[in-house]
Amino acid sequence: MIDETTMAIITGAVGNMIANVMKGRTDALREWASRTFRSSKDSQGREEQTVMALVADSSALTNGSASESDIRMRWTALLAAWISTHPEALQEIAAMASYDTHVQHMTVGSQHNHGTGVFIGGNNYGGVNRGLGPEDR
Repeated sequence: MIDETTMAIITGAVGNMIANVMKGRTDALREWASRTFRSSKDSQGREEQTVMALVADSSALTNGSASESDIRMRWTALLAAWISTHPEALQEIAAMASYDTHVQHMTVGSQHNHGTGVFIGGNNYGGVNRGLGPEDR
């Protein structure tokens, strides 16, 4: 039997999995599932099967052929069964439970172009140097 804390972790992980599917972040989910189900030496083939199931469920959820509650129940049962036989996977499952789905996980940079020259894709500050053409030589 799984304790309340572990069940709360599983519930949070499944909720974040579904949120990531709905936001189109299946690549991150594949990596997570691969790490989670690779955690045991006796899981031969389980990692690949689970990643394939995740992809299939993601597709079914986004195209409407499966309901969110069906996916939620299936993954809750799968993660509970996995933790009961592989308690070392709890850390990876907890990582998914604490994953912040509200933040766009991307790096945004800022570039300021100062001086003279031609700057493509940014703001130009200063004069633009047209360079020397054949007529200027």
